[in-house]
Amino acid sequence: MSVREIIAVSSKTHPLHRFIEKLCKALSEELKVPYEIKLEDYVFLTQYGAKDEYGFTFLPQVFVEYEDGRVELVLSEVPLNERLKPDLEKAKEEILAKIKK
Repeated sequence: MSVREIIAVSSKTHPLHRFIEKLCKALSEELKVPYEIKLEDYVFLTQYGAKDEYGFTFLPQVFVEYEDGRVELVLSEVPLNERLKPDLEKAKEEILAKIKK
């Protein structure tokens, strides 16, 4: 099934916001699909996103929308490298592996 769009939910004030933008842009270019950054869309997160042990949603999260309209969560925890910095390549690998299932 082919991907229609990459969707991320983030906040401009979140420390990982720029990383998420960069990740979505890289995925968009690789998959040749558009991407959308939803700012603090907690209704979307409540419907499709991951929640913590208390049932609260959190930022940032990345989703894909397929051609049939189905939305799937593909990244809720940003992978870190050995220096504890966000790892763009590892994040892309995780997302692409989930999409290709």
